[in-house]
Amino acid sequence: MTSLAFAMPAEIVDPSVVAPPGDLYSNEPPMESYQHLVQMILLLESLELFWKDRADFFAAGNLTIYFSPRQLKTEHFRGPDFFVVLGTERRARKSWVVWEEDGRYPNVIVEVLADSTESTDRGLKKQIYQDVFRTPDYFWFHPETLELTGFHLVDGQYEPLSPDASGRLWSAQLELFLGVEAGQLRFFTPEGELVPAGKELAERAESAEQRAASAEQRATRLAARLRELGVDPDTLK
Repeated sequence: MTSLAFAMPAEIVDPSVVAPPGDLYSNEPPMESYQHLVQMILLLESLELFWKDRADFFAAGNLTIYFSPRQLKTEHFRGPDFFVVLGTERRARKSWVVWEEDGRYPNVIVEVLADSTESTDRGLKKQIYQDVFRTPDYFWFHPETLELTGFHLVDGQYEPLSPDASGRLWSAQLELFLGVEAGQLRFFTPEGELVPAGKELAERAESAEQRAASAEQRATRLAARLRELGVDPDTLK
């Protein structure tokens, strides 16, 4: 299945696509930095690869969420750096329009902090995600200080999450840990295994191929040596 992180841009620029009235384009500004962009793509890619067989979620980054009670795109909208909606159709969208999505809001939100936005992420956005979105799991991560903080909604109020022994925070919605690895925010399985991105999967496949090739070469050399000694390796069990 094609990752939505890369499928969406092609659809946005396709002039033949006629969007229905509720399919609003995202109003989000550019990423704060290249570092922010890399972090967002890393979260998107790794989760979509890990859930490649699932069709019941939508994950996006830097995409506008419209939530106006009057169904207007000119008011009440926010754009989390990364969010996941569960229990919905996995398909490309130009934005997340709450009134076109059965009233669903994100189950998980991650904000990547920057000097120009962190006061809003820690204050106003946190309040909106708690009181309006009612998003169960909210995290923020600072790519420079490596601060990782998380909250879980309990009786309508965000309660801070306590890290495990490895400093990771549990997302009950995703059933995954979030933690810092090599200076980046990553997902980890309940067993503590890193959820790999595409490059890491390719490296693992290449390593496995190299090990297989090396084993085949050793077997060939051994068979040749046995034949030199007068032993037919094909008769050995």
